[in-house]
Amino acid sequence: MVLLRKSVAALIFLVITSFTLFHHGWADYDQDKTIDFTGTIQEFTFENPHAIVKVQQDKKVWTVVLAPTSRIQERGVPTAKLAKGNQLHVVGYPHKEKKDEMRAERIFVGKEKYELRR
Repeated sequence: MVLLRKSVAALIFLVITSFTLFHHGWADYDQDKTIDFTGTIQEFTFENPHAIVKVQQDKKVWTVVLAPTSRIQERGVPTAKLAKGNQLHVVGYPHKEKKDEMRAERIFVGKEKYELRR
């Protein structure tokens, strides 16, 4: 019985720490440099830990890290409108090392603004 409890405790610990290790931190993004652009959606992925949208601006395709899916739903973001070919206005911060990645602080879908971090 003691061995079973220790095994379960070890399993829980491993699961929790693995999520922590695989989840990136916001410190990887440069909050001193704001990026603000409108582009064309190339791809939208709605899965945890964060939704991701690929947006083409001129000749560059940005990988835009959005909020967790639960927050996107709470904020009322119309995910059906994040379809390929639609326009998306993004305001956020660039990744410090990955030159084509940014995290979105807010997005504009049509004329509606959605705050993702506050």
